[in-house]
Amino acid sequence: MKQLSVFALFAVVILTTSCQEETKKVEEVKDELSATNPFFEPSKLLFQAPDFDKIRNTDFLPAMDAGMRAQLSEMKEILDNPGAPTFENTFIPLEESGQLLSRVRNVFNLLSGANTNPELQAIEEVLAPKFAEHKDAIYLNSKLFKRVKSIYDNRESLRLDSESKHLVENYYQRFVLSGANLEEADQLKLRELNGEVATLSAKFTNQLMAAAKEGALVVENKDALAGLSEAEIDAAANEDKTEWTLPLQNTTQQPSLQSLTNRETRETLFKNSWNRAEQVDENDTRAIIERIAQIRAEQASILGFENFAAWKLQDQMAKTPKAVQDFLDQLVPATTAKAKVEAADIQSLIDKQNGGFDLEAWDWNFYAEQVRKERYDLDDSQIKPYFELWNVLENGVFYAANQLYGLTFKERKDLPVYQEDVRVYDVIDKDGSQIGLFYGDFFKRDNKSGGAWMSNIIDQSKLLGTKPVIYNVCNFTKPAAEQPALVSFDDVITMFHEFGHALHGFFADQEYVSLSGTNTPRDFVEFPSQFNENWALYPSILNNYAKHYKTGEPMPQALIDKIKKASTFNQGYALTEVVSAASLDMQWHTITTDNKIEDADAFEQEALKRTHLDLSAVPPRYRSSYFLHIWGNGYAAGYYAYLWTEMLDHDAYEWFENNGGLTPENGQRFRDMILSRGNTEDFEKLYHEFRGQDPDIKPMLKNRGLTE
Repeated sequence: MKQLSVFALFAVVILTTSCQEETKKVEEVKDELSATNPFFEPSKLLFQAPDFDKIRNTDFLPAMDAGMRAQLSEMKEILDNPGAPTFENTFIPLEESGQLLSRVRNVFNLLSGANTNPELQAIEEVLAPKFAEHKDAIYLNSKLFKRVKSIYDNRESLRLDSESKHLVENYYQRFVLSGANLEEADQLKLRELNGEVATLSAKFTNQLMAAAKEGALVVENKDALAGLSEAEIDAAANEDKTEWTLPLQNTTQQPSLQSLTNRETRETLFKNSWNRAEQVDENDTRAIIERIAQIRAEQASILGFENFAAWKLQDQMAKTPKAVQDFLDQLVPATTAKAKVEAADIQSLIDKQNGGFDLEAWDWNFYAEQVRKERYDLDDSQIKPYFELWNVLENGVFYAANQLYGLTFKERKDLPVYQEDVRVYDVIDKDGSQIGLFYGDFFKRDNKSGGAWMSNIIDQSKLLGTKPVIYNVCNFTKPAAEQPALVSFDDVITMFHEFGHALHGFFADQEYVSLSGTNTPRDFVEFPSQFNENWALYPSILNNYAKHYKTGEPMPQALIDKIKKASTFNQGYALTEVVSAASLDMQWHTITTDNKIEDADAFEQEALKRTHLDLSAVPPRYRSSYFLHIWGNGYAAGYYAYLWTEMLDHDAYEWFENNGGLTPENGQRFRDMILSRGNTEDFEKLYHEFRGQDPDIKPMLKNRGLTE
């Protein structure tokens, strides 16, 4: 996932504290920030990497405040320019603005997601509405919009290079979609709604993290964890080994459900997950999401759109809710039919074992694993010894990047990190030049948001003279002391996925930070990451990293063949849970102001029934009440993007298969035509130029085992 926090409003231009206050000159504002504050000036470390050893919680608010006031001054300088609006006196200073704010904001976003604490959470809730106000201060500023519009209207005659022209068009669209053409009364109402939804989104994120922590399964009898490996049980134990804790990951299903033999334990763990945010306490998120959905419908209505999705899809590849729904409708019949066949197979196994019960959601992974083992003679315990985390990273993920793109990596132990398990690497291009820094944070903590994501600490920009500093965050179980960090094949895929985002960021080659790297539409940004997953099982890559952690022996070919044969197993379930989540997202965001949602659970049930996705044993990957992507992480009306970009991914990989597979030449072509282009071109055109045709859904369905 490419994460957008509530603060990532667009590239770097975020306006500031109250636009009503008297503005000071930029130099005066910066002088007010203590020179001892670590954000006072760019870090002296390589590529301006943060000096985490010097950063304290108390540094953020004063640095944010100074950064916001400084950017307000920079905006005023643009508006006070007496000359006629030009690209040079309007768009260049816009792109150069907010650098102090960007420094502090990017570090804050990293820590608040990956290593938070109550003080940072409190700061986050305070700042959320302020940032919404400052976003409005620029997008709803009539004087600034007038300058932008005048340049936009004359863009064809200005002899701009293609990237500069795209920048103008991009800004203009954002202004219009943000309400720049609205009457003053409507703008005022929109500002109020923007502030309220920002506050609620930050509150949702913090409540959900607390709910997940509270929902962890705690047992006092080790026997309840029968089926887990000794290493997994040791990792779950407290210091005295009197309690064992299985923390919740962000998805509905939990990894341990695949192994736990005690059905009562499975049911309890599943229900803890399913009901984590519905305990009618301070962490119950349902009232929040009901209000957010209503606010978003009101925002869209003010802007002249039928619903929120229609508004938000304007700048995406899909463009309209109908296009998204038509796409999802192509998937529903085949995937649910396959899921029903899989459910029948599992029920048959339960009956064969005299289980005496009907298949429930908490049984699926446990018995599906048995079916897989029986059908393919394969289970996770055979696979994990060949996937030691650091070996997968360095000899798998990094090695694939080397073979395709010529990159090499060198671990840095001299750069400070924000948590002791984080590792840092130089990223070196094939010509020997260093193109960035990579931070890897892989282990789950109870102060870390669930899931996996990538983002930038420093964005690439030729104008600003900056190179990318990028991090990946995952939530793998940390082993007990002296034990190897063995991961599942699903975890391996996650590592390749998130590093695909990183490659998209490292190969950024843009003049303007607003268009750099992964600053692309949601239904394109997941394409490079999902495409990178394909190399996990590519023979020359797999053979380089899939080695037994004790013996160093490569994974036997017979086991590799089993993994490949099993790759389409359980895909009816896997795809249905994602389609269900994507459909729920669209249902929540196609309501109108006439729809009053007063019961989130009833709305969810009806939405799944209406779209023929109400399979009792196949719950959505995310329930509405803990769907962080759409309520807190910027994927509202955009979760379909994972499936849309999966279509692009498999279609593009088919091109590789038809043109020699993994070769440096093919890697260079993909780098030149996709990974390095940022947001500088229409994405349908960009993809068509690479592929030679429009994307086809058939390779995706074939890869999922839904067609021949």
